[in-house]
Amino acid sequence: MPTSPDSAPLITLLRAGRLFAPQPLAETDILIADGRIAALGNGLEVPAGWPLTVVDAGALTAVPAFIDQHVHVTGGGGEGGWGTRCPGISAAEIVSMGIATVVGVLGTDSVSRSPADLLAAVRGLRADGVCAYMYTGAYRVPPPTLTGDLQRDLAWIPEIIGLGEIALSDHRSSQPSPQELARLVSDTRVGAMLAGKRGICHFHLGDGDSGLEPLRRLLTDTEIPPEQVIPTHVNRSPALLDDAADYARTFDACVDVTAFEDPGDGLGAYDAVAALLARGVPAERITMSSDCNGSLPEFDAAGRYQGMRVARNTALIADWQRLVQEAALPMEQAIGLISTRVASVLGLQGRKGRIAAGYDADIALLDDDLQPVKTLVAGRCIFGPGTTGATR
Repeated sequence: MPTSPDSAPLITLLRAGRLFAPQPLAETDILIADGRIAALGNGLEVPAGWPLTVVDAGALTAVPAFIDQHVHVTGGGGEGGWGTRCPGISAAEIVSMGIATVVGVLGTDSVSRSPADLLAAVRGLRADGVCAYMYTGAYRVPPPTLTGDLQRDLAWIPEIIGLGEIALSDHRSSQPSPQELARLVSDTRVGAMLAGKRGICHFHLGDGDSGLEPLRRLLTDTEIPPEQVIPTHVNRSPALLDDAADYARTFDACVDVTAFEDPGDGLGAYDAVAALLARGVPAERITMSSDCNGSLPEFDAAGRYQGMRVARNTALIADWQRLVQEAALPMEQAIGLISTRVASVLGLQGRKGRIAAGYDADIALLDDDLQPVKTLVAGRCIFGPGTTGATR
């Protein structure tokens, strides 16, 4: 991400107490040059007189900064009328949770909100120091786009990295046919290929009886690779989670768990990840996201709106911390759930999700309770002591 010359040091030497890259490393010094990691080592030095900023984090643990692949950056909601539109999210709210990268998404409301609004919000977050991308489209089919064509959106707009969140198995869905789904995913794939992107299709799963069957049929009846299809909210109910476990094993596919603050009849992210692991789904096929600033509406059996809460990203970090603290996963595998594996899912694996030479210097510094204390994005500290970013 570009930063102005006076807003970020050219060279930074970060000295941490421990380092997970995501695997544990003996090295604890990270040399950062022009926003990227230049070298790892111990006792690293640079020639006298070079423009250097030293960050002393000897009491903290350095990990790859987190990536949230499902964020309503313009706010979600609206299912209960104009007074139920959720607010957008700020850069400060994002980076305070150790998150350096987000992917913005539109949901139910693509009438008062649009891909153009979403792109403006994404670029605003980038101006404030966060690395932000977006999906084109929304719940409905055919999806709203910026250029009038999915392939052109993917090919011509750098911030667009996929399509989403298309709603399935939900009374708010457009109930797309198998042929419509196949066309959407194929167009996304080709447009992304032209621009050298992964071009994932991010699918919202509701609590309808069909569950993941539309995606099973898509992968069975077409040549679409499973890595392009990402179902989310799979922990909405125990039955859907069982379906997701079978889907992940059958197709060797990734599934995304949502960190609901109050899962209601579903499972929280900690319980959902533990259940997927117990059902034989490898940790490498599970990711977590927040759905933050989206609405958490409640409907009765007839589909009538009953009320709403606004999702936050605090549950994502709390559930992730619990997975490590209660030894459900070792640290290096847990980091994959919200960083390394997410980068791979999004097609950003050559730049993000690892602390290694050549990668973006996106680093979260955690205390002994795994709480983020500092967040660096492209080498720039935009949360915590020594902050230089404008997190409005």
